[in-house]
Amino acid sequence: MINFSVYTAADANEMVQLLGEVFARRDPPAVAVDLTPSEFGSFVRLYCPKAATEGLTIVARSADTGEMIGALLTEDSASAPPDGMNHLSTKFDPIFDILGQLDADYRAGQTSVRPGESLHLFLLGVAPRFAGQGVAHQLVAKCLAHGAGRQYRVAVTEATNKTSQHIFRKQGFVERVRRSYQDHRFNGRAFFASIVEQGGPILMDKQLAP
Repeated sequence: MINFSVYTAADANEMVQLLGEVFARRDPPAVAVDLTPSEFGSFVRLYCPKAATEGLTIVARSADTGEMIGALLTEDSASAPPDGMNHLSTKFDPIFDILGQLDADYRAGQTSVRPGESLHLFLLGVAPRFAGQGVAHQLVAKCLAHGAGRQYRVAVTEATNKTSQHIFRKQGFVERVRRSYQDHRFNGRAFFASIVEQGGPILMDKQLAP
């Protein structure tokens, strides 16, 4: 049995540890640039105050133990990045570059997004021992339902690996823009050469029911 709830400030340390471990060890771009759980956790921690304020992030806990077993860090697409991004490890730079290209292509020709319109689902992680039990699918579904209840009209995500791409497609997300890990270069270096089998990150969106 799993309980789902909206993130609060009291969840910060557990979410930092969970997402730091999951992404550093299992997300292909993070693995390719050799991010450590601590380094990735520092990135997650920057978003914790905003997650508590906006109330859009969903966490999953074991009903038996109460431990956090999954989280989907979500923000308002129109909100500014948190302070401190310039203090993160420079290992993030190639990841920010390729995802920034996706975002720029997606937003080209669109009117600017206003607060309260678009959800940005950007860190979906489940503890390894709970993988394959549908927790990730449920986190996405709960997040979308919660956002729709808050009158958000669209949800956007950058899916960086084949597993997450499958999950979001199953939840009705549609591919809009993609990039290639094989072709990407940052400062002349092919940082993602070790993960070309993953294809590349895909920006996907879904219209939410009014």
